[in-house]
Amino acid sequence: MISTDKTSAAVPFPQHDTQNDTQRGTQHKTPQIAIIDDDPSVRGSLVMLLETRDWGTREFERAKDFLDSVSPDQFNCLLIDVRIPETNGLELFDELIRRSKLHNSYLPPVVFLSGHGDIPLVVRVLKQGAVDFLEKPADHRSLLDAISRALATDEAARSNYLTQADLLKEIAELTQRERMVLTEIVAGYLGKQIADHLAISPKTVEAHRLHICQKLNVRTSMELAAKLRDIPPSLWQ
Repeated sequence: MISTDKTSAAVPFPQHDTQNDTQRGTQHKTPQIAIIDDDPSVRGSLVMLLETRDWGTREFERAKDFLDSVSPDQFNCLLIDVRIPETNGLELFDELIRRSKLHNSYLPPVVFLSGHGDIPLVVRVLKQGAVDFLEKPADHRSLLDAISRALATDEAARSNYLTQADLLKEIAELTQRERMVLTEIVAGYLGKQIADHLAISPKTVEAHRLHICQKLNVRTSMELAAKLRDIPPSLWQ
């Protein structure tokens, strides 16, 4: 089991330039798939199968091996066995989600494998964001199709993540006051309301709005709100 004490709660993924890792995931000519399964014969069979599609693979016996040695965004898909020992596959998934949220890092699509699948378990992992759940021994066609869907999902999700990361870099260049005004703008407040909330003059609000639009390469507050609609203000406040 993964410890939940205060020390481990702050442990990030192994130190990498995460945005560069995420970008490299889009640049690989060969999709990269992590296989996390304690059975070496299963891992070997999966490697042979995935190589028929010219997909790259890397094997991990335990959750700890994966967490301690790589950043998930180096891969385009994670293939995880539910019943790996010590930290099981569900606990690993929970930890990956926790770290991804904590560090605003990219988590690639996850496909689960299990010899003991049941409906509540399948519902749980799909609700948490897994793209598929297959029972062992999985039919080769079903497995390849599931990974193909995961790779298509990764391409779109990774692109969205990188776009968001670029926007957050632009926002980081704003002054603290400009970020405060930005928060008010995307919340839908008008200039006079923002002035009242921040105890500044309407002219000062307008000056900040113009600077923000220039720095974020938009012309109007409506364009600004539309550009940032998928980014929660908590990421820049």
